[in-house]
Amino acid sequence: MAHTPLAVLDLVPISSGSTAGQALRNSIDLARHAERLGYARYWFAEHHLNPGVAGTSPAVVLALTAAATRTIRLGAGAVQLGHRTALSTVEEFGLLDALHPGRFDLGLGRSGGKTPAGADRQPALTAATPVVDGRTPNGLRIPARFSFEQVLKSPRFALHRQLLTQPGAEPQPYDEQIADILALIAGNYRTADGIDAHIVPGEGADLQIWILGSSAGISAQVAGARGLRFAANYHVSPATVLEAAEAYRAAFVPSAELDRPYVSVSADVVVAEDEATAKELAAGYGPWVHSIRSGAGAIRFPTPDEARAHAWSEQDRALVADRVETQFTGTPAQVADQLETLRDATGADELVITTITHDHADRVRSYELLAGEWKRR
Repeated sequence: MAHTPLAVLDLVPISSGSTAGQALRNSIDLARHAERLGYARYWFAEHHLNPGVAGTSPAVVLALTAAATRTIRLGAGAVQLGHRTALSTVEEFGLLDALHPGRFDLGLGRSGGKTPAGADRQPALTAATPVVDGRTPNGLRIPARFSFEQVLKSPRFALHRQLLTQPGAEPQPYDEQIADILALIAGNYRTADGIDAHIVPGEGADLQIWILGSSAGISAQVAGARGLRFAANYHVSPATVLEAAEAYRAAFVPSAELDRPYVSVSADVVVAEDEATAKELAAGYGPWVHSIRSGAGAIRFPTPDEARAHAWSEQDRALVADRVETQFTGTPAQVADQLETLRDATGADELVITTITHDHADRVRSYELLAGEWKRR
């Protein structure tokens, strides 16, 4: 099998006892290491109103990181279109491309966006990869589906919408917004009454376009129909990664960009020299995920001791079980084996690694150990 590239997804996590400024410096430093270690690309996520996450503006962090690196591809994983316009998105990334041409991936997400009527009904699919007792035939863990209803009904989610959108504003239907972004970049945008729009910088920008999605819904369908690259989120929604990738491939139409489907799949990973150390470093992950899914917003990533002091109820454990049991932790060989299982089950062309530990040096070392093992495969 051809070598599968590894990429990085960074949320710019803030550790307990640290600051947003230090988190940003850590992320830029990690990007330099990722470039040296041979990772294919480095993406920044977009999150808001989370005390433990400093990645609120991918374009700003990308500009800082581009100035500190030379060759690694950089991108957004993803720009959340629910509170943006097509114009503002293309202008931001046009500016980046003008100064660092050909280095950026524009990853597009749907959080808070408007879905066309009926478009998010997931298509009927014949399971390409059967799941029996929560596992695929090659052993990939596919947990029970998590319901995001509690998160979406939380007061914090309503506050997101209130603060991120102009009063009375309605997001554009997702498929229309993607079409407008592509047209603005291509330079062929025209209104219904025949008025052209040309963006400088932005038009003709050498950007690689990705759609990110967690299910078989509109994101996967649009990515396939437009012949774009698709990133499926095992680390966010492990229960639906297979159907997301399958829906994308089923909808795929060759384009000038791609003649065949191209899928990346994300995984949450912690690697150390021995398994016990890796599990110790990953101890804060459960409380951190719980803070997000409870609707409180991501806490600052705890130390292992702080994580052990967390009081768990059975309901709390159930809230994070799918994420905790699908995090890959262990030695380089153990984690690489799990990543190969994920790749083979999903047919991934590329794997995106997200790692959070309390201490920056441990996070750098995790990526370093994984890169070294992966090159030997």
